[in-house]
Amino acid sequence: MRRTALLAAAAALAVTGVVVPPTVAAAKPPPGSESAVRSLADDPAQRAAAAADQAVASGLDDLRVSPSETYRRTAVTAGGGMYYVTYERSYKGLPIVGGDAVVVTDAGGRVRDTEAASGALPLGVPTSPSVSAETATATARTVLSRVDDTAAPRLVVLAWGHKPRLAWEALVSGIADGKPSIQHVFVDATTGEIADSYDQVKAGTGNGYYYGTVTINTSGSGTSYSMTDSTRSGIRCGGQNGSAYTGTDDSWGNGGGTNLETACVDALYSVQREWDMLRDWLGRNGINGSGGGFPARVGLADVNAYWNGSYTNFGHSQDNARQATPIDVVAHEFGHAIFQTTPGAAGSGNENGGINEGTGDIFGALTEAYANNPNDPPDYQVGEEVNLVGDGPIRYMYNPSLAGDPNCYSSSIPSTEVHAAAGPLNHWFYLLAEGSSPGGGKPSSPICSGGPSSVTGIGIQKAGKIYMGALQRKTSTWKYVNVRTASLAAAVELYGASSPECAATKAAWSAAGVPAQSNEASCSSSGNEFSLSLNPTAGTVTPGQAATTTVATATTSGSAQTVTLSASGLPSGATASFSPSSVTSGGSSTLTVSTSASTPAGTYSVTVTGSGSAATTHTATYTLTVSGTSGGRTFTNGTNYTINDLTTITSPITSTATGTAASPVQLSITISHTCAEDLRIRLQGPNGTWYTVKSSGGSSCTSFGTRTYSVPVTQTAAGTWTLEVRDQYYYDTGYLDSWSITL
Repeated sequence: MRRTALLAAAAALAVTGVVVPPTVAAAKPPPGSESAVRSLADDPAQRAAAAADQAVASGLDDLRVSPSETYRRTAVTAGGGMYYVTYERSYKGLPIVGGDAVVVTDAGGRVRDTEAASGALPLGVPTSPSVSAETATATARTVLSRVDDTAAPRLVVLAWGHKPRLAWEALVSGIADGKPSIQHVFVDATTGEIADSYDQVKAGTGNGYYYGTVTINTSGSGTSYSMTDSTRSGIRCGGQNGSAYTGTDDSWGNGGGTNLETACVDALYSVQREWDMLRDWLGRNGINGSGGGFPARVGLADVNAYWNGSYTNFGHSQDNARQATPIDVVAHEFGHAIFQTTPGAAGSGNENGGINEGTGDIFGALTEAYANNPNDPPDYQVGEEVNLVGDGPIRYMYNPSLAGDPNCYSSSIPSTEVHAAAGPLNHWFYLLAEGSSPGGGKPSSPICSGGPSSVTGIGIQKAGKIYMGALQRKTSTWKYVNVRTASLAAAVELYGASSPECAATKAAWSAAGVPAQSNEASCSSSGNEFSLSLNPTAGTVTPGQAATTTVATATTSGSAQTVTLSASGLPSGATASFSPSSVTSGGSSTLTVSTSASTPAGTYSVTVTGSGSAATTHTATYTLTVSGTSGGRTFTNGTNYTINDLTTITSPITSTATGTAASPVQLSITISHTCAEDLRIRLQGPNGTWYTVKSSGGSSCTSFGTRTYSVPVTQTAAGTWTLEVRDQYYYDTGYLDSWSITL
């Protein structure tokens, strides 16, 4: 019988060292399922994985490692027309903390960029500890003023810092400085001293601004409703016990500043706008990048709000008159979740922490701009409505010094408190989005010593795309100079080396005091260049229907050129056509994606590629959602979901069947996994009720394959049904290939 984690929060610790073997394809069909087999030529995610694995095996650029080290692939994530393939490293079988890497490829399987958190380890790093696990745990407990729980530590090689060292990574949870804390503590396994630590709880502050009457997605019917978003997996809101609020009707809150149900209205409205912004503006699928999100809690008895690695939690203003749930604060806390679920997760140190906090502010500003709610107009101020302790906004992105934070990067940033250390990143983002003197009632922004005389902004949506592209290159050792090089690489990828967007990215960093790096992308190349964009960037169809979008091009430098259009990443049974199939840059075409009756339900990233006659190529991503079939009572989701150790995945199906679900409902589940006993499976109905399908546990392992289940339910048939698969143990990983439900 395998031993599960001792602490729910320990999942986060375990995941950092768990990896998928490079030989496992990103979307590999189960044995015997010939109809599901797709060649590399048809699957850009598999092409990306194969190309990235080859780059890692050959030690390309900074990916070279010593003979004692091994890379393992962890994920393949699509975004902005690119594929970001992430890896973790081990040394003589021990996980390397700070050994992560990212390989960026395009839809054609060409390697575009590589990022590594650290270089090859020197020979002679010890692997046998002198300090016991029990002693390390006792030392780790000293970082908290009150310890509520601990998890058994794991032995790692810590690559952060001046030299790699053998360390115990312990997880302790409780209270630090009067605040909730979940600390990852690294205890030197030779000396017993604390080598490093970081807090999984990312705290912030907020306000209780209310948006009046708004439409939010919930679930339920009849006289049973829940503040659970049936269209966005993982999103729900409730009190401190973690359960979503429920009611007898679908009308929530009373508009009062102390009413917690009202706070959940604001929280759901805000995170739903953030989810939509990520999809429509940045091409990201959900908060975690793979179609999932996280719960929100309200009623925290503190003048605070935070993300703890599993959910967001919101308190109140100091006068206790308002809850901390306006758009910029909610989106800020979920911005920490985005930071954690992009490559490299959350690193350590104040500089990395400042980048994490600035990331939250950036997603707050992006979401506020996307929502454009007249009750809370976009303004690049953080928590401006709260007057938390009588001092007005918490931070000013256009001029951080107004709140006492640094505008400019300096050598003191690594020792600056994390919220203040966000100043240079916030300053850079405002300069990139709006410029130093934007006019139109927007505030001017100062330029640091040695910077350009002025910066011309490119707009917040383009700035957000560039920063999202940078985040997809993040490693656990990220510093400000790494953000600069990553964002310039993203700007070249998105808009071209000779584009105004690339030049503005470089100028904004110099204006924020972050110096140029020898390995950064150049923004001065000449020649003919063009850009490619889609409008809209997403569409939903039922099988047999078609979706259309306009593919727009523009000449960004030099002369116009012929751009030939193609599409990849289509689901089975779907075709793509362009009218016309090629344009002269500056022209546009209509893309029609047609599905067939057999196209499986799911959400797909369709990559649109424009190949220029001047040998330049640009891509954009169209998110196609195929809902359940409109006829019959069987619905299928054929999207692949990777199942890593100690992680949970959810796969939704939207049913259009009428009446009450025929109990028991019938499930057919296909999973490629060598240890079915590791897996716990649950089903959630449209009204939010969870049903156990299969429990985990057993003394041996058997392959899962395709299995059928009968699940008694009391539900209406219509709405979103969600399958949850949780891997409870170590060593075996796989993926959910498809599942269907008959109602």
